[in-house]
Amino acid sequence: MQTFDLIINGGGMVGLALAGALKGSGLRIAIIEGSVPEQTLGPVADNRVSALSLVSQQLLRRIGAWQGIEARRLQPYTRMEVWEQDSFGRIQFDAAPLRQPALGHIVENRVIQLALLEALEGAAGVTLVTPARATSLQVGESGAVLQLEDGRALAAKLVVAADGAHSWLRRQADIPLTSWDYGHHALVATVQTKDPHCGVACQIFTPDGPLAFLPLWDEHTCSIVWSLPPARADALTQCDEADFNRRLTVAFDGRLGLCQVLGARSAIPLTARFARDFARERLALIGDAAHTIHPLAGQGVNLGLLDVAALAEQILSVQRAGGDIGRLESLRPFERARKAEAAQMLTAMEGLKRLFAGRHPLKKLVRGVGLLVTDLAVPIKERFILAAMGVEALPPTFTNEKN
Repeated sequence: MQTFDLIINGGGMVGLALAGALKGSGLRIAIIEGSVPEQTLGPVADNRVSALSLVSQQLLRRIGAWQGIEARRLQPYTRMEVWEQDSFGRIQFDAAPLRQPALGHIVENRVIQLALLEALEGAAGVTLVTPARATSLQVGESGAVLQLEDGRALAAKLVVAADGAHSWLRRQADIPLTSWDYGHHALVATVQTKDPHCGVACQIFTPDGPLAFLPLWDEHTCSIVWSLPPARADALTQCDEADFNRRLTVAFDGRLGLCQVLGARSAIPLTARFARDFARERLALIGDAAHTIHPLAGQGVNLGLLDVAALAEQILSVQRAGGDIGRLESLRPFERARKAEAAQMLTAMEGLKRLFAGRHPLKKLVRGVGLLVTDLAVPIKERFILAAMGVEALPPTFTNEKN
């Protein structure tokens, strides 16, 4: 049996980031992952991208992964524009008045993963166990044991579930889950636009649902996320490209001229999830294993990376004090802080979704006035965008860059 201090089940963005945040701490860390991503990036962007906030950038730079992202490909966005179709209401956010170089960056998820793997190469005490899959979990007084499909057994003081929305570890621990179906699917695709995006991220609220255009490194290429009723999402995923291009261009008010899809389209069901416990004896949940939210404001991965920072901070604090990192009492501060923020974000996303649902003229008027007033109320607008950017959200351990 191999023994570690910490086992992370899941080598996606959040799991790898936790290992990166703890490397060099003297802790023995194992990461269990079914497969590693393909190293070679194609000429067309992957459909799955993230809008990384400045605080996520700061964390990734601190753990040595941001340089790998910059060496591959990314796109900063300096402005964000939000409006409703057939309405006078609109709002615009700019980085310049906030004295920031950008509001955030659009990065493919695979690029983030590859950069994190690169940052972990040769890190003392970090072991990547792949391809591997856990098949059983046993929790005892002094530690936990994970049995792998190939017969190996790994023991640790703490096991972390970073295995996504359908977390196997969460189910093994029998942690109740509050969830509700948003009644929408997210259609994701990469598109080429006639006009350049100029580093502007856009979101339009259509009668079917919000449609986001996220700028990519090529000035005529964007990643789209279109929230749609399931039947509509299926129809737009399966229709011929010419029909899709026309419908997308119209839905986006022709803002960037004719849109042409590049590669495959896919639709993903949207579900809100909130685990009743983010921590148990010998177990902690982070990222989508603990919570999933509507992609409306693009905060999903940023929320997960803040989980990483909070858990790493708590683990390091307990380690410095000579405590047991896997005891529930050691994990409580992390759980309290992250549950509160995740619940607040879920509530905010649900409120926004309901506000922009429906076509009643009075409701549409209220939305239009609300957007217009907020756009004119500069202090309110700045507070809103600073919160979304996550400025000053990192715990002390990760606020000073060392890379």
